[in-house]
Amino acid sequence: MNIALWVAVGLLAVVFLVASSTKLFIPYEKLAQAPGAGWVNDFHPLFVKSLGVLELLGAIGLILPAVLGVAPMLVPIAAVGLGLIMAGAAVVEFRRREPLHALLNLFYLALCVFVAWGRFGVESFA
Repeated sequence: MNIALWVAVGLLAVVFLVASSTKLFIPYEKLAQAPGAGWVNDFHPLFVKSLGVLELLGAIGLILPAVLGVAPMLVPIAAVGLGLIMAGAAVVEFRRREPLHALLNLFYLALCVFVAWGRFGVESFA
């Protein structure tokens, strides 16, 4: 179980590092024109950058506390936070009638739930 949780955490960390870097380093206008990023047009540029910061912090929160052994309770908390972001993303994608993107967001949500459940209880670091 511990290995499965680490694999899920690693996958989520990579996904959110990539997602946050695109939101933070690609200009808003260029990001809005990217395939699959039409949702950006529905939000203010500052919101998109803030979302990138939150995703970056979440990715860091999934890995560093457990690896360093400092406040490992932050791992499931980061998973919950990222899960909330994914739930919101799925809602936005469903409203935009982009079901494939919404399903991908729901998959990431499921991984976040799995990590939170596993690290809060079954395989906690405590």
